[in-house]
Amino acid sequence: MKTPLLDLHYLPSLEYFSCILKYDQILIEREEHFIKQTYRNRCHILGANGVERLSIPVTGGNKKIKVKDIKIDYKQKWLNVHWRAIMSAYGRAPFYEFFADYLEGEFQKREKYLFDFNYRLLTTCLKLLQINPDIIFTEKFDNHPESHIIDLRSVIHPKKSYTQNPFYRPLPYQQVFGKGFVANLSILDLLFCEGPNAASRLRESVNI
Repeated sequence: MKTPLLDLHYLPSLEYFSCILKYDQILIEREEHFIKQTYRNRCHILGANGVERLSIPVTGGNKKIKVKDIKIDYKQKWLNVHWRAIMSAYGRAPFYEFFADYLEGEFQKREKYLFDFNYRLLTTCLKLLQINPDIIFTEKFDNHPESHIIDLRSVIHPKKSYTQNPFYRPLPYQQVFGKGFVANLSILDLLFCEGPNAASRLRESVNI
């Protein structure tokens, strides 16, 4: 059985979760250098004015710092901005009240490192979806992983359409805003809109 090697994302997209569902074990990269303008510190949600990009500011993003050592910049008021944006986008969603407290609690912990914050959010979302993959972490950086490892680092990328990858095929569901369905948003969109049906919707979206 192959094991995918993934970078860790901030409130990952449906494409990311569709990829996870294809495998029993997931290897997450923590020894690479932080890469800017990726999903490592950004996500997309759907608000009243369309798709909104939420980006976490970090310190030392221009330097060669391992992703596990990149610190979140709390001097910028991003945390309140992000949570207000999430409330505005999904406060009227059918299942907002069921899941919001779990996620807001993770925001309030004010993790020092981006990697730790992202991992807390990932595990919280997996628990809410009742999905339990075996997650392990890299112990060293390897440009050329072993043959049983599928290198998917930076393959799921905000500048690359999900149609270029073999993981996700959109399955429309009722969203809070907009007349047409917007695919491949953050997992928040699916959780708040579909609630207990989110996991089954996600499984049906896996591109087999």
